[in-house]
Amino acid sequence: MNNNHPITKADAVTHWLGDELAGLERVGLLRRRRRTVSPLPDGACEVDGQRLANFASNDYLGLAGDARLRVAARRVIDDLGVGAGASALVSGRTVWHERLEQRLAHFEGTEAALLFPTGYAANVGTVSALAGRGDVVFSDALNHASLIDGCRLSRAEVCVYPHGDVGFLEEALRRHPDARRRLIVTDGVFSMDGDVAPLAELSRLAEQFDAMLLVDEAHGTGVLGEQGRGACELMEADSPNLIRIGTLSKAVGALGGFVTGSAELIDFLWNRARMQVFSTALPPAMCAAACAAIDVIQEDPDRRRHVGALSQRLRDVLSECGLPIPTGAVTPILPIIVGDAGAAVRMSEHLAEQGFFVPAIRPPTVPEGTSRLRVSLSAAHSLTVVNELADCLFRALAADRSSP
Repeated sequence: MNNNHPITKADAVTHWLGDELAGLERVGLLRRRRRTVSPLPDGACEVDGQRLANFASNDYLGLAGDARLRVAARRVIDDLGVGAGASALVSGRTVWHERLEQRLAHFEGTEAALLFPTGYAANVGTVSALAGRGDVVFSDALNHASLIDGCRLSRAEVCVYPHGDVGFLEEALRRHPDARRRLIVTDGVFSMDGDVAPLAELSRLAEQFDAMLLVDEAHGTGVLGEQGRGACELMEADSPNLIRIGTLSKAVGALGGFVTGSAELIDFLWNRARMQVFSTALPPAMCAAACAAIDVIQEDPDRRRHVGALSQRLRDVLSECGLPIPTGAVTPILPIIVGDAGAAVRMSEHLAEQGFFVPAIRPPTVPEGTSRLRVSLSAAHSLTVVNELADCLFRALAADRSSP
C-alpha cells in the first residue's frame, strides 16, 4: 500500500476484492477487458476500433440492424417518446405492448402472451411464480443461469437431472408422488452447446406425471421449426402442460422477454410474477420493432433456411478436417471444445488477429474443463466468410495443439 494513500474504512471493508480478482487471474478466468463493440452491416462489427466478422452475436436472422425494425421503432419514438415510464401494471403498458402480446400469442399459436423486460426476467419471474415450498422443480443440469436462479428463488425442492437424461428424469418424477406441484424446466436450445432438448419425451413425461413443462425458447424462436416458432415446433412437442418462454433480443433483433400459454396462465403471471410486476415496462419502440420482426420471420423463411445452410456447411467442413463436431445439431451455435481456459482465450485472440470475432467461453458459463470457442452464425453472413472462418479455425486449433 502506498504510504501517500492511507487505508480508509472503505478499503478495509473491501480489501478482499483484490484477493478474489487475483484468484480469478491465476486460473485464467479474470475478465479485465470491457469491449466496446459497434455493429456493422453484413454480419460484421467493430471491436475497439478493429473491424471483424462477427461470430459472437445471437442476432441469428440479422434483424437487429434491419431497416424495417429501425423505421418501426423511430415512428413510435416520435409519437410516444423513449421510455415507458412505469411498470406495465401501473401505466407503462401502451397500445404497442398490447399489440405485441397479441402478435406473440398468434405467432406461437397460444391463447395469450405476457411481456417481460428481458428474457432473463421472464425465466426468473415465471419459474419463481409457478413453484414454491412443497413443490419440486426438475431442472436440466445445463440449463441457463436464469432458469437456475428462478429455481433457487422459488424455494421449491430442486432436482437436477443429467443433461437430456429422460430415464433419470422419469425415475426422479416417480420418487416425488406427493409433491404439491411438479415443474420440469429446460432450455429448448442449450446456448453453449447448440443441442436441442428431447422435448417430445419431456412432453410425454409431463402428461404422464401431471407436471408442468417450461421450455426456454430463447435460442430457438425465429430460427427453428417450419414457422420459426422454435424447438418445440421442431421436435413436435405439444401439450396442454407446456409453457413457452422466449426472448426478443436474439433472432427477433429487439429487446425483452415473453411467456405464452393459456389465458389463465398469463392472468396468473400478470398478478404474481415479481419480475414483471415490479419492473418498468419495455420501451414502446422496442415493442413496435419486435412486431416488425415477427412480420419478417413469418414472411421471409429464407432467412432461417440460409442460416441453417451456413451452420451445416461449417459443421461439414470442420468435420472433414478431423475436428470433433457435435453430430445431429441443427442450430446456428457451434461449440469447439478446447478444455483449458487460457488456451481458449489465446485462440480467440488469434482469430481476432485474422479478422474474426469468436468469443472464448469459460467457467462459470460452462463447466470446468470445457472452455470453448462459441461460433454463432447469422443470416447476415455469406458463405465466403464462413468458409474463411472454417479455414482459420482449423489453423488456429492445429497451432494450439502443436504448441508446448
